Amino acid sequence: MALFVGLMSGTSLDGIDAALVEIDSSGHSRLLSTHAEPMPDTLRERLLSLCQAERVAFAELACAEDAFSRLQAEAVTKLLISSGTPAEQIQAIGSHGQTIEHAPWGHAEGPAYTLQLDNPSLLAELTGCRVVADFRRRDLAAGGQAAPLAPAFHEALFRRAGQWQLALNLGGFANLTLLPPSEMEAEIIAFDTGPANALLDAWHAHHRGGRFDADGSWAASGRVDETLLERLLAEPFFHRPPPRSTGREVFHLDWLGRHLTGQERAEDVQATLAELTATSVALGIEMAREIVNAPPATALIPCGGGTHNRDLLGRLARHLPETALVPSSDWGWPADWLEAGAFAWLAWRRLEGLPGNLPSVTGAAGPRILGGIYSP
Repeated sequence: MALFVGLMSGTSLDGIDAALVEIDSSGHSRLLSTHAEPMPDTLRERLLSLCQAERVAFAELACAEDAFSRLQAEAVTKLLISSGTPAEQIQAIGSHGQTIEHAPWGHAEGPAYTLQLDNPSLLAELTGCRVVADFRRRDLAAGGQAAPLAPAFHEALFRRAGQWQLALNLGGFANLTLLPPSEMEAEIIAFDTGPANALLDAWHAHHRGGRFDADGSWAASGRVDETLLERLLAEPFFHRPPPRSTGREVFHLDWLGRHLTGQERAEDVQATLAELTATSVALGIEMAREIVNAPPATALIPCGGGTHNRDLLGRLARHLPETALVPSSDWGWPADWLEAGAFAWLAWRRLEGLPGNLPSVTGAAGPRILGGIYSP
């Protein structure tokens, strides 16, 4: 058995998730301890401004990266103290970093790229632990989307004999994994379906303050504007075949504003955004099933912060009458800690010299060993 720490800060920018994971020689993983380090408002606003800026000075990036990396180190230190784990017992920290921009299709001025703020050298220095980082760009170099990467971990956790399963991460954006029965040779299909919490959080913050709509209660108080929903669903991303991934570069408040007339009630827009998430997930499931000619899945396993949004889960259930929504805790892994666990597991794969990507998911030319190693 070996101990790893996984670090994840998603597009919701609510904090650093740190997970202590035990992994055996076959890759079987067990969550031992967790720590959530809240994102200070000043750092969160700085990171959001970087995500939305057209031009950024190197000094701004360096300051944000330094503050973010120190917050990660603080999260690791608190996790190790609370769990009674000496740093020397940790084989490696798997650090995802904070995504600032993700452009897997490139842009008018240059090639495809993905940018995560992270300083693994500083993290290794502050924690005394080996660090594995920069997971995404190796897949990108092989012609892949560099995302999503968690589906390989979904396969390790949730794939079973005789059952089609769906894993759905509801972070700032939603990504879906369709897992065939383990005895079948069918490829795993996974991709981003569109926004999950990113637009819901941003619209709520704009009109009511706070970081999120607790339980989706504000969305539940509104009515879906079907005309607005139709305009939003006309976005080409929703109809693009996989491999595909997305982020704030496509879906943000200015994007939403271009579809509004200005006459909508704010709570109705929130309800429509929740329905947009549920509908785009359902469309993604239909697309994935058609690719591999799959029957309706036995279960959908929701993960991520969106699992706390009762209104959103209710909308998903109505869209998927033939599929049961099963908590990931029933499979031995709490919903809030799956992404952090994935990067602990990917760090283990890196040290073992094993590929971390799924070419059928990202579109890469083949399996690739992901991440660089930074010694303390």
